[in-house]
Amino acid sequence: MSGHSKWAQIKRQKGANDARKGQTFTKLGREITVAARQGGTDPEANFRLRLAIVKAREANMPTENIERAIKRAAGAGEGATLEEVSYEGYGPGGAALLVEVTTDNRNRAASEVRNAFTRGGGNLGESGCVAWLFEPRGVIVVEVGDADADEIALFAIDAGAEDVKTENGTVEVYTEPTALEQVRREIERRRLKVASAESSMLPKASLTLDEKDALQLLKLMDRLEDLDDVQKVYTNAEFREDLLEKYEG
Repeated sequence: MSGHSKWAQIKRQKGANDARKGQTFTKLGREITVAARQGGTDPEANFRLRLAIVKAREANMPTENIERAIKRAAGAGEGATLEEVSYEGYGPGGAALLVEVTTDNRNRAASEVRNAFTRGGGNLGESGCVAWLFEPRGVIVVEVGDADADEIALFAIDAGAEDVKTENGTVEVYTEPTALEQVRREIERRRLKVASAESSMLPKASLTLDEKDALQLLKLMDRLEDLDDVQKVYTNAEFREDLLEKYEG
């Protein structure tokens, strides 16, 4: 799963500039609105909303933006028309791609996603063609720092994690989706630094690509994630550390 955390790290670094930040706020706002509309506006009673707000704060999203997104869920405007759609397909080398979209215009979203697949050397598939390859999980990335990685891993398991993996100065913690917030709070209670915590779709088995296909797939994923309506992109491809660094450079 190292490709998961490393790719997520690259995306966070790219999100630091102002242009990306504006797009990030739009996507976070939509997630907050949909979460509040589906589960209510009380974060304590709505896990999805609570997680969305945490992510928004981690991205330094202004409080007024967060409050506006919550209010939008109960009123008219964009929040009343937003819908969630998933698109599935294949990228270079036959890698599976699962694309989560939140949009106020399904036709526009479908057209843009299809175009991104075509331009990126992939193919948009039928609903269900690759979804079975993924399963929902909570993913928490903990920075080791001066702590002991093995102790962090053992503590995470005791806190309710299903699995852990230690690599390159971090401990990746995997949980059931409903246990994500509980485990994250327990880890932070130990004064450990959580680099990220999110609901994710992890592949049941990974696919290894050659360098050409891997770099082309990364470009396709970037192209998809640049679309305003796209919230998350998942793949079953496992990226080697050197290829991710080459792409980042």
